[in-house]
Amino acid sequence: MAANNAGTFDEFDVFFPPRLEVATQRLGRVISGSLTKGLGGKLEASAPIEDIAVGRYVIVEGDKLRFFGMITDVALDNTNPQIEKTPPDVSDPFLRDIYVGTSVYGRIHVSPMLVIDLNEAEPRPVKTIPGHFALVRVAAEEDVNLVFGAEDEQHFNIGKPLDMEEVQVNLDLYRMVERSVGIFGKSGTGKSFLTRLLLAGVIKRRAAVSLIFDMHNDYGWEIQTENRTPVKGLKQLFPQQVAIFTLDEESSRRRKVRPDAAVVIDWSDIQPEDLEMLRTTLDLSDQMIGAAYSLRRAWGKGWIKQLLEANKEDLDLLMEGSTINRSSLDALSRRLERLTRFDFLRDSWRGDSAQKIIEYLEKGITVVLEFGRYGNSLEAYILVANYLTRRIHQMYVERVESALGDAAQEPPQLLIVIEEAHKFLDPQIARQTIFGVIARELRKYNVTLLIVDQRPSGIDEEVMSQIGTRVTALLDNERDINAVMTGVSGASALREVLARLDTKQQALIMGHAVPMPVVIQTRSYDTDFYAAMSFQDVTDLRAGRSSRVNLLRGEEESGID
Repeated sequence: MAANNAGTFDEFDVFFPPRLEVATQRLGRVISGSLTKGLGGKLEASAPIEDIAVGRYVIVEGDKLRFFGMITDVALDNTNPQIEKTPPDVSDPFLRDIYVGTSVYGRIHVSPMLVIDLNEAEPRPVKTIPGHFALVRVAAEEDVNLVFGAEDEQHFNIGKPLDMEEVQVNLDLYRMVERSVGIFGKSGTGKSFLTRLLLAGVIKRRAAVSLIFDMHNDYGWEIQTENRTPVKGLKQLFPQQVAIFTLDEESSRRRKVRPDAAVVIDWSDIQPEDLEMLRTTLDLSDQMIGAAYSLRRAWGKGWIKQLLEANKEDLDLLMEGSTINRSSLDALSRRLERLTRFDFLRDSWRGDSAQKIIEYLEKGITVVLEFGRYGNSLEAYILVANYLTRRIHQMYVERVESALGDAAQEPPQLLIVIEEAHKFLDPQIARQTIFGVIARELRKYNVTLLIVDQRPSGIDEEVMSQIGTRVTALLDNERDINAVMTGVSGASALREVLARLDTKQQALIMGHAVPMPVVIQTRSYDTDFYAAMSFQDVTDLRAGRSSRVNLLRGEEESGID
């Protein structure tokens, strides 16, 4: 049989000719596998093993079907185990070429993800596998585009597959916001960068309106990168569609940010339910939480301020005929004293910050709540995020129920963004907190979460199972990797892919917003991205003008300045 440049499988081409001529690199042939464990492939001698990376997409050409898969492992193999003990002399290039591809060869493991049938509109899940000697080749641009679709009003370009410069991976943002979203990765892997990309897409496509609890001022106006380069925040990209609220007006002035409003919370608005979220950070015992509920029943809404100002005689009077433990009461008072350092907590405040935020959200305006100097205080972040989310969720429930199923009367889809999510969704408290409730509701009241965290193992397993889309940068902790892979089909193969991501600008995306798990080189957040986020066509421009008109009308009616 005549040799050609295709590699070591020339003899198979006579019996198994490729069904489709595609100008792409051939890798090898399928030699083993199963539906549950994936496919084993033997590399051709013309496919250098050093050029084959875990996470790359491949096409397996079956007799009737085309399988779209991902390389999840690369290995060396041989036909004679004796070679491992007595390696041949390969100083002669001619002898080396004889051995490579015959006695020794490369082997890849492929996890088939989807079946591409040219007679069907969309790829479908894999329920079978190709036969022996099916051709394995690198996926071409048209293959990837067929799976992930083109960028349009619903799909947003989040990056490109590894080693494919001209191909985009497009997320279905409307499907993404239907369920809660998780962005995970160890410190320094660019979680905030990924979050900004996704939020910019959500705003651009008007998939949802967002409430962002911005712990470290990463999303609002201007952000400094690690090399001290300033980059634009969401407010600069979308000046008419984003509003900045702040807990620390002094910090905003120093950073030359003009907030749309300041957030103030009245002492009487804080309830024992809010303190339960602070159980760990304030070191509150069950007896102290019980005392808080007893005080609210005895003194009403203003119980915290009354406790902080109470003298010995007031407490003695309270203890008469009460089951409250005096030592627990005194300890609770000392813990709550730590909250008095927060200037945003005021007495007899007549405004309603939660209602003001709702006014913006109902107009379709994303709200970024900056914490300023309070971002370094976990107590402040947990207290404010829990209080405002509880109030806003309650308002959303009332509005959705009053709409009686009329979608036109319902409030817009709301995406609530929280950082340090494991503090809110710890297994011990997740079932009682408002965030745990929202995660389990699955958009029942048009509210979902976007959680950002470097410790997914600290999040309740039930909550993790409800996260629809997971965007995961590099993780090196075994427990965290296991947590991210909870409930994911083919998790064992994807674990290897996840463990080998670069520390910057790479992520594994899986779940509701993508048809299959995908490893991407994330889109650059630069001047090209800024230009792409601006109004690009007449339809978008008209929508932007309409949004500005509604905003101005709303400002006149509500007195917002």
